[in-house]
Amino acid sequence: MKEYLDIIRTILEQGVKKEDRTGTGTIAIAGAMFKHDMSEGFPLLTTKSVPLRLVASELEFFIKGITDKNWLRDKNNHIWDEWCSPDKVKYGHDEETKKKMMKERELGPIYGWQWRNFGAKYTTWDKPPKGDGVDQLKNVVEKLKTDPSDRRMIVSAWNPVDFHRMALPPCHYSFQVTVINNRLNLLWNQRSVDSALGLPFNIASYALLLHLLAKESGFEEGKLVGFLGDTHIYTNHIDGLKEQIKRKPYPLPTIRTKNFTSIFEWNYEDTAVQNYKHHPRIKFKISV
Repeated sequence: MKEYLDIIRTILEQGVKKEDRTGTGTIAIAGAMFKHDMSEGFPLLTTKSVPLRLVASELEFFIKGITDKNWLRDKNNHIWDEWCSPDKVKYGHDEETKKKMMKERELGPIYGWQWRNFGAKYTTWDKPPKGDGVDQLKNVVEKLKTDPSDRRMIVSAWNPVDFHRMALPPCHYSFQVTVINNRLNLLWNQRSVDSALGLPFNIASYALLLHLLAKESGFEEGKLVGFLGDTHIYTNHIDGLKEQIKRKPYPLPTIRTKNFTSIFEWNYEDTAVQNYKHHPRIKFKISV
């Protein structure tokens, strides 16, 4: 996917060394934009393998507003294993703290909880929220069906009131849906972009969300646009990405969703990738 590889090349050529919270070190640029037309295929990287199963199960996790990482673990998805709510373990990146964080299941009021309960008071993963919140995702779905020309179809995960209880303040912090010429477009905003590990997942996740919202509302799939803030490469990812940009991309795959009735009843196993030809996996170490 040329659009992604161009971002990587720009960071490698123009990125400036910058310290970061994890202590790993990065090279970073101030802002980038990702654009993709869904009519050209599903934007799953072909210059390395990206498992749609992990992307899709995390998206279902968000859509359902779940905050228990054991829900993901039960589905053999371990992308949230290293984090937990500060209510349980205060953040640190020393080995002892990492082990403690790994053992906990509580993630706090992260992404999907904010999508479905914004403004309510978070309790714990196994208890309902206190007070009335806003189901932003439900509101967007309803607006798509009643007033698709609306320019206020926005879902935000950025809630500073809850930062102190979140496993991680949201990196991709909001998205907007627009309908133009009978095509549904999705535009997301991201404050911090791990370009090797995170960005390929973010692209695929929001593309899948676009796909589901289009099926829900009956519109054609349009453009996916990402507005990227601190766009960086961890220093221990540089060699792997230099290898990746040498690889020639294959044609993009497609996806198929079966038995669709509603985005709120969708199961990640209902969606499968088709004709996905890709280069071998490149292993990147995660920075916590």
